[in-house]
Amino acid sequence: MSGNESRFEQNSEGAGYLPGLAMDFVIFGFDQDQLKILLLEYRNTNLFALPGGFVKENENLNDAARRVLGERTGLADIYLDQFYTFGDLSRYDQEPLRTIMQAKGMDPKDDHWLLRRFVSVGYYALIDFRRAAPTPDPLSDNCVWYTLENLPALMLDHNDIVKKALETLRANLDRKLGGNESWAAPLLAKAFTMGELQKLYETILGQKLRRSGFQRKMLGLDILERLEKQYSGGAHKAPYLYQFIIDK
Repeated sequence: MSGNESRFEQNSEGAGYLPGLAMDFVIFGFDQDQLKILLLEYRNTNLFALPGGFVKENENLNDAARRVLGERTGLADIYLDQFYTFGDLSRYDQEPLRTIMQAKGMDPKDDHWLLRRFVSVGYYALIDFRRAAPTPDPLSDNCVWYTLENLPALMLDHNDIVKKALETLRANLDRKLGGNESWAAPLLAKAFTMGELQKLYETILGQKLRRSGFQRKMLGLDILERLEKQYSGGAHKAPYLYQFIIDK
């Protein structure tokens, strides 16, 4: 058992953490026109979950989110957005986490802090799948990417959290496209074609878009700067390159 696991077992009261408050992360990875989600796997339990964690007593919520994301997945400096708070009574169930802890050699009592009811703040992140090197947390065995089409059943209400995160991401595509905190900037080269941007949109939305309508819409947002044409040496018409206007 690692030092981190011993800490979870010994800290039965959750000393140093805010009681009843957790966070869960829906980490979307963009890879070759596919959208994937990062999940934690727990061997010998048949349980899968989103990466998650807890808030320290002396910590800002968003600072805690970036700390937990780094601890749970090894990822840092990525687009991260708070999208919803999950607090229904129906999400409370001791058994999944008890099963995970027992599979790790722990024997938690009923009042162990990890078995109490938690309200969870949801965050979603969007990253370049190829640049990620995720690592599992102290209680899990693997940190693995799954496509949206092949997600397993997740513990607690995590399937609902994924659904809500995807709805929010799709609803915010235009509103958070440009500027210093653009969700798309880490997924595209600094200079990109309209076709590359459209393919990214289509992957996230899960549907094809009309080329002319998409281009008109993007240019109408006034967040793109057109650069020189991209010549490849062929006879076909070279596409224009674009970049985001940072101060927009």
